[in-house]
Amino acid sequence: MWESIAGLILRNRILILSMIVLVTVFMGFHGRNVKETYKFGGILPEDDSTYIEYSKFLETFGEDGNVLVIGAQGEEIFELENYAAWYQMGLDIKDLDGVDSIFSIAHLFDLRKDEVNERFFLEKINESVPTTQEEVDLTRARIDNLPFYDDLLYNDSTHAVLMMVFVNAEKFNSEARGDVMDRLFDITAVFSQNNMELRYSGLPHIRTYTAKQVKSELGKFVALAALVTAIILYLFFHSFRVVVFCLLVVGIGVIWSLGTIELMDYRLSSLSGLIPPLIIVIGIPNCVFLLNKYHKEYETHGNRIKALVRVISKIGNATFLTNVTTALGFATFIFTESDLLRQFGVVASLNIIGIFLLSLFIIPIVFSYLPEPKTRHLKHLQRRWLDTVVSTLVFWVEKRRKAVYVVTVIVLGLGVYGVTIMRTTGNIVDDLPSGDRIIQDLRFFEANFNGVMPFEVLVDTGRKGQATKDKNLKRVEEFQEVLSEYPEFSKSLSIVDAVKFAKQAFYNGQASKFSLIRGSEKGFISPYLSSGSGSEGVTGLFMDSTKQVSRISAQMADIGTDRMEEIVNDLKPKIAEIFPKDKYSVTLTGTSIVFLKGTRYLVKNLMISLALAILVIGLIMYFLFGSVRMVLISLLPNLIPLLCTAALMGYAGVPIKPSTILVFSIAFGISVDDTIHFLAKYRQELGIKGRDMKTAVIHAVKETGVSMIYTSIVLFFGFSIFISSKFGGSQAIGILASFTLLVAMLSNLVVLPSLLLSFEKLMMLRTFREPLFELLDEETDIDLDALEIRRGD
Repeated sequence: MWESIAGLILRNRILILSMIVLVTVFMGFHGRNVKETYKFGGILPEDDSTYIEYSKFLETFGEDGNVLVIGAQGEEIFELENYAAWYQMGLDIKDLDGVDSIFSIAHLFDLRKDEVNERFFLEKINESVPTTQEEVDLTRARIDNLPFYDDLLYNDSTHAVLMMVFVNAEKFNSEARGDVMDRLFDITAVFSQNNMELRYSGLPHIRTYTAKQVKSELGKFVALAALVTAIILYLFFHSFRVVVFCLLVVGIGVIWSLGTIELMDYRLSSLSGLIPPLIIVIGIPNCVFLLNKYHKEYETHGNRIKALVRVISKIGNATFLTNVTTALGFATFIFTESDLLRQFGVVASLNIIGIFLLSLFIIPIVFSYLPEPKTRHLKHLQRRWLDTVVSTLVFWVEKRRKAVYVVTVIVLGLGVYGVTIMRTTGNIVDDLPSGDRIIQDLRFFEANFNGVMPFEVLVDTGRKGQATKDKNLKRVEEFQEVLSEYPEFSKSLSIVDAVKFAKQAFYNGQASKFSLIRGSEKGFISPYLSSGSGSEGVTGLFMDSTKQVSRISAQMADIGTDRMEEIVNDLKPKIAEIFPKDKYSVTLTGTSIVFLKGTRYLVKNLMISLALAILVIGLIMYFLFGSVRMVLISLLPNLIPLLCTAALMGYAGVPIKPSTILVFSIAFGISVDDTIHFLAKYRQELGIKGRDMKTAVIHAVKETGVSMIYTSIVLFFGFSIFISSKFGGSQAIGILASFTLLVAMLSNLVVLPSLLLSFEKLMMLRTFREPLFELLDEETDIDLDALEIRRGD
């Protein structure tokens, strides 16, 4: 079959190249419009209880993560010049298209009493820019007399101040976000230059920054991957044309991957942004295997066309299977219920098959037009250092198998222990380096205001109008006191604070009256709280329209999923004590909770997808070789590197999180490629050498060792480019994947052949006698005349 495919490719060179050009132009046209994702989440499935609860919260109270915070520190904020500039900066920000409102010490409202109409109304504390220091001092004194705002916008002990900018959810979930943020920074830059240094945080800012970094790093990774692979290819082959056409193959692959993302209406995320450089590091080994076989065949008989046909018919066959297994490894993500993982799985698997087809078409076709290889181009086949490495591997397989097993057992033992000390965690910004300005600013807000990550509690009383009943208000107040005991939470706000604010307003602003309304006070305060009163502007923030569900809002530090889970588990019995389950339904939600559940869900799904990948590839091995023993023997060398990587994470303290767990799926899919190449050659040698297993194994090591070493070096340095990333997840992929692939190479070239030789007697000869699938064609002569390849076609 593959000889027919070879003939088809070489007979239709112009047609195939023309089709590739047309598809590339089409993909490039669409790929140039690929957009970044600005939305938070996308991990939890829509039928997940946490997602459903969060969606209901959004429907009732609106987006919780659309607050950008701007901070400064210093008591001089209450000096006239600085305070006036802070006030003006807020007004300028409020005028931006995409900003709904602002909240700061210069833009506060006081609740006042209208005795004539028996109602409350909201009054601006600052009607205009203050012009004298006395105005600022009076404003400060008035704010200090309003407990509702205590520790909310100004920290008396550290003199830190913040401004909350409430942004439009629709605008900030689109590409327009970047323009709004740029104009906002232009405004704040004036204050920074003339007054005080500013700090920025909040999910809108973090998401905008992350999206920009993803897009900028995509170009950097593609450029670095191309540079690194070009250098390595030239060092291997000493041929500029090899470098150029290999880069042409992966360059087209990158264009196709970006086009796929856009055509499927996906967005560029921190995960999908890894696909283009992955296509490069996965596609280059395809080219290396094809070129290595081409040079080896040409050196043997000196016939270029015969060599190219054999490249397609033999290496093309095995490369097809290796790419299919790699694609299937990524395709397992499609079966998760996470949109983020599904999109990654779809695009990655499709484009891995695409890069295989590109390498299979372009390399043979282009080299059929190019001059025949010169002697210097074939020197890499007789490299002494490479011969020495391969000879050493053969020596260990042939003479030192016991030592191999001892080392393997020791490594496995250390690996198992390392796995036991692994930990699972995740932070919203833990992929950024500790010295990044985003992290530094976030720590500023955590130190002064206990964080900026939204945390929400919904209390459903079960009946309409019950949220404002005395007993329920007291229970909410008690729960807020519980929350205040945790240093991870900022000051919380609820309907209780709104009611206290209203009572203080009734008593003409007396701070001592900031408390819940007592029974004797209800008669004369209740008319002011009736429908249509100005107090609804405050109370409406904390209740639904039916007054059945009340909301307790707080901000919290980015403490990581471990500590977050501890707090949630610690709160549950306290919640049950304050709000009996038979009378109340309490929901913990908000971005912080969604992230916690999403991280746990994502890690679980990645583990399932990895297990599914192992199962699927095991079935493929059985389909290819028809032997359970061969499946077990072939999978073991691929599980060893995964165990070693997990152990390395345990010893180094690298936690399991969405970005690091991805390494296992990537590495396993690529590692299996080496196994298939080795076993394919092994079966071919087994037939040629008269079923002498020892000779077949040794020849397989010698034959595939060179290409495996080449591709492992390419992959090692290819994945190493991710170490240059600003994101910890990408750095982890660079370090861990490089390590895993080196271990996989040794495992496939030492442990696998050692196992085959040790179990020689147990491995029945009929194992390979009737394969279920024709993995490699026999070594037959090729009818070159039948190809009818013309120079001018």
